Amino acid sequence: MPIKKAQKHRHLPAFILLTLAQKSAHGGAIYNSLIKNIPDFHCDTAAVYRTLKQLEEEKAVSFSWDTTHSGPARKIYKITPIGLNELENWKKDMEGRIIKLNYFLNTYNSLTL
Repeated sequence: MPIKKAQKHRHLPAFILLTLAQKSAHGGAIYNSLIKNIPDFHCDTAAVYRTLKQLEEEKAVSFSWDTTHSGPARKIYKITPIGLNELENWKKDMEGRIIKLNYFLNTYNSLTL
């Protein structure tokens, strides 16, 4: 069964917030960090930027402009206290999911098919 588009990037906000909790960064650096650090991660940069915009609107991230490089200015994103609270909520959600997934896997593995 294929994953619905809306569900495909369900946890992207959590991973972006986690990345920004470690270090402020621009969108391209966030995308590269996700590609590098998350096994089998598949996402396009547009989804990252859409999610960053959503997180901005929710006040979970803020940004400042970096004009120190040649070329266009870059938005440097940082997590806010609201974002840290949201990250804590994601942690609790994922812990609950792990319990349910472990139940499924343990029960499945005990079946004699």
